[in-house]
Amino acid sequence: MTEDGPLPAADGAAPTDRVTIYDVARAAGVAPSTVSRAFARPGRVTAATAEKVRRAAEQVGYRPEMTQRRGPTARPPARTIALLVADITNPVFIDIIRGAEEAVTAAGYTLLLANTQESDRLERSILERVLDSVDGLLLTSSRMSDAGIRLIARQKPTVVLNRFVTGVPCVVGDATGIRHAAELFAAAGRSRVAYLAGPEASWANGVRWRALVDAAPGLGLRPRQLGPFAPDIAGGEAAAAAWLARPTPAVLAYNDLMAIGFQRAVLAAGVRVPEDVAVVGFDDSILAGLVVPALSSIATPLARIGATAVHHLLALERGSHPAVDRPVLLPTRLVERRSTPARPADAAG
Repeated sequence: MTEDGPLPAADGAAPTDRVTIYDVARAAGVAPSTVSRAFARPGRVTAATAEKVRRAAEQVGYRPEMTQRRGPTARPPARTIALLVADITNPVFIDIIRGAEEAVTAAGYTLLLANTQESDRLERSILERVLDSVDGLLLTSSRMSDAGIRLIARQKPTVVLNRFVTGVPCVVGDATGIRHAAELFAAAGRSRVAYLAGPEASWANGVRWRALVDAAPGLGLRPRQLGPFAPDIAGGEAAAAAWLARPTPAVLAYNDLMAIGFQRAVLAAGVRVPEDVAVVGFDDSILAGLVVPALSSIATPLARIGATAVHHLLALERGSHPAVDRPVLLPTRLVERRSTPARPADAAG
């Protein structure tokens, strides 16, 4: 007998015996120990195996109640929330961390910060170690699979930031800023636009490219994608080398770090910014205003994303059921600086 309750048999038959992990193992074609790890220590199984186990569990009606198995001698809540970020060296995460930390502290909790180094494997390993010692999880720009994230969310209250995963509460920026950047390129007569792609595993990377593609027909733009490249200054420099072989008069980069690396490399090659190429980054990080020429960038309300994610997580912990079929969308905007040409007077008005 397990701790899970009896389940009705198919076709309205009388209730059957309680379902165990052995039933799940038979349905999934894996060992019972694999089922146990998939639920208790998901970092020790692959995303494909985790998804197979999850589907088998749903098929046989197994419902692990891991987060509720607290006996009278169980530890009290830790009042700690873990925030995992993809790259602690990327300045875009500073404001997300700040917004989350302020909201966590105001609620009487402590924030545990972890750097996943753009690695889904490291991210799973970190989650495995902290899962039993925190009350909730904030996954920022997670590189894990959707199935892996959903499995984690079944074990611990979880909110995803900068990415949409069906079945899990998510907070993201909308596509307004990219539309405005596309309009700026069109107003300046820069019809050919290169998008400098970030990591293939990045949900945001795909969304930003699709937003540009969707805006292009109505504005007469012809976008093309270069990459993927690493989401840092070196990645931007590598993108510049590819761009120089087939230049375009406008560039939209996955993030500010790539845009800065790109600008530095093309300026060194004798290309003028913005006269020869208009450059727009993403995130409006503190570095955008410090480089020369100052970088135009799409601003996301990063601190607000962090704070909003915390509020949703605390609501989850209190038993609420936020929408999981669509993300919470926060508005983005284009901040124009010297890396793009000034708008014509009629367009600017």
